[in-house]
Amino acid sequence: MSHKKPVEAGVPAQNLSGAEASVPPLTAGSPDATAPDISGLRAELDAARSQAAENLDKFLRAKAEMENIRRRAETDVANAHKYGIERFALEMLSVKDSLERARAVDILSQAEETAERQLIQKMVEGLDLTLKLMDTIFQKFAIATVDPQKGEKFDPERHQAMSMVESADVPENHVLATVQRGYLLHNRLLRPAMVVVARHGQS
Repeated sequence: MSHKKPVEAGVPAQNLSGAEASVPPLTAGSPDATAPDISGLRAELDAARSQAAENLDKFLRAKAEMENIRRRAETDVANAHKYGIERFALEMLSVKDSLERARAVDILSQAEETAERQLIQKMVEGLDLTLKLMDTIFQKFAIATVDPQKGEKFDPERHQAMSMVESADVPENHVLATVQRGYLLHNRLLRPAMVVVARHGQS
């Protein structure tokens, strides 16, 4: 039985073809050619993390922007439903003003004949019914009246001062009289109330 002599480290070995190959000795601490570049991998990992964070930030910003756009669209649609009759309501205010002015005229006291008084009485009743119907419609569509009373504090958000008059019994910057009533549509001002504002005389 034949015995093979072991190959010592650093001694040339002969392969099957007879060619000799040099086998370098492996010593502790020598670099392995197949070992990964740790510093390079860490750099790539840091870059990947940075890119991921940037992409996440872009995504969150885009998501927030889309949410804002959705909310604005919902608000616009809701306002369109609530205030869609704004222009029509403004036109109707002029009609109501005319009816109220006609109703304010005391024409019954000027009528002399009984037949004439009856005719005027029917006309007045018709005006009252028309105004009552308009008030019902206004209430249905959330149109409210702005009718400041004497002594009420002047509100520049809802009142428009037509003039200022000296007054001893009404505090300064308070309503002395209302010339024309104002209106709101869902708490949005349609038309300010025209008022006369009190002021104190110069001493």
